[in-house]
Amino acid sequence: MSTLKKEVQSRKTFAIISHPDAGKTTLTEQLLLFGGAIRAAGTVKGKKSGKFATSDWMEIEKQRGISVTSSVMQFDYDGYRVNILDTPGHQDFSEDTYRTLMAVDSAVMIIDAAKGIEAQTLKLFKVCKMRGIPIFTFMNKLDRQGKAPLELLAELEEVMGIETYPMNWPIGMGKEFLGIYDRHHKRIEQFRVEEDQRFIPLNQDGEIEGDHSLKQSGLYDQTLEEIELLNEAGNDFSSERIAAGDLTPVFFGSALTNFGVQTFLETYLKYAPSPQPRKTTTGEIDPENEEFSGFVFKIQANMNPAHRDRIAFVRVCSGKFERGMSVTLSRTGKSMKLSQSTSFLAEERATVEEAVSGDIVGLYDTGTYQIGDTIVGGKDKIQYERLPQFTPELFMKVTAKNVMKQKSFHKGVQQLVQEGAIQLFKTYRTEDYILGAVGQLQFEVFEHRMKNEYNAEVLMEPMGNKVARWVEDQTIDDRYSSSRSMLVKDRYDQLVFLYENEFALRWFQDKNPDIKLSNPMDLSEA
Repeated sequence: MSTLKKEVQSRKTFAIISHPDAGKTTLTEQLLLFGGAIRAAGTVKGKKSGKFATSDWMEIEKQRGISVTSSVMQFDYDGYRVNILDTPGHQDFSEDTYRTLMAVDSAVMIIDAAKGIEAQTLKLFKVCKMRGIPIFTFMNKLDRQGKAPLELLAELEEVMGIETYPMNWPIGMGKEFLGIYDRHHKRIEQFRVEEDQRFIPLNQDGEIEGDHSLKQSGLYDQTLEEIELLNEAGNDFSSERIAAGDLTPVFFGSALTNFGVQTFLETYLKYAPSPQPRKTTTGEIDPENEEFSGFVFKIQANMNPAHRDRIAFVRVCSGKFERGMSVTLSRTGKSMKLSQSTSFLAEERATVEEAVSGDIVGLYDTGTYQIGDTIVGGKDKIQYERLPQFTPELFMKVTAKNVMKQKSFHKGVQQLVQEGAIQLFKTYRTEDYILGAVGQLQFEVFEHRMKNEYNAEVLMEPMGNKVARWVEDQTIDDRYSSSRSMLVKDRYDQLVFLYENEFALRWFQDKNPDIKLSNPMDLSEA
């Protein structure tokens, strides 16, 4: 086996998806702990102790205890190199999450056992399903009282339309939680016992040999009955169906108490896919192809506010990235040298000398890259699949509070807009700034970051909900503009109408049937 092939096959790159507060960031912390990447897990609950989640590096995340931007972390475990992309759970940031899902090979879905499937989880699951991404499910918070395990499985199958295979099964729940019956490893893992007592092997009949205190519990007998039911009426295990995204392996545990996490990680690494071929405009590219290629799925300004830096996150898709190599940016045909590159542990970074398919590399960006850009090491001009972008629904007029700070105001707006979370529009004649976003929290983060990262306070005037449509005929002017259909320009100077509502859009189309309108960013199906 070639060195490149061996390296590529050792990569496991996944995103963690869930509804806010299901335990996503906490699970990420525990996985980093196993990988030796951090010494102590700082959960988002630990604000008083000054401990914050490693993956929540942005100041506003530490203040609010939520993730509002995708972060990238890498660690080695048991011969594998694991790349975790922790995504924002808040629905206002689903666009960042959608793009992140384009850069992974599998997803880990966390479900709060007390709440079951929640809205944001379902939305993100649909994107994974649409793209055929294998999904591994972690039922979290078993140390608290929650829904019955069989009810959780039924909900997964009925609501999400995916078959399930429980890799393990809880023995009790909440205050009576005793551990998990590990179907896959044929052992019982006990909760809150000494390390040498943690695992109890099972005999050929799937039971504990001899006397054991666990057998005195009625919960043990109940678990055996449920396991028998799963064996007889449940789905069969199939690694092929897991890889196709048709079957999700389900793990029960508690991220906060770090129970069941190591078992999950080791099993995940065994069955999760290594980097897969990816679609381009000229066909699929094999990850073991010798020629380097990758695409930009995220741009983040001011990861280090002291240095005013911008990082373009690149998913390596084929060949080997080497620091200092020359590449071509497919969109412009321009050649450039990649001399400044970095790998991540949230905000801690190290210079990366080389990377292979599956790895995420950060490139220092002076405004060269756009989200969705493809970079290649050879002469072939390829372009990876277009990345999703949402049509904004909420709009705000934005101006600098202090006219003396215009320079930093304009710089901040331009840089934050390039990250793709908010979109910039300008009024047709006066070129006043209008921001569009898919959720209110995006504006709050924008305002916070402008003040803290660019020292530019802003005045924001809500314009409410609008229906945005791009105009194909670029020769029209603001004669067609009114209070109900406002003509503006996007950041690329394309003409856009902002309609008061769907009724105003239909009225306009009836009156002006010759003006062709489009919604190139429509992802409402997702």
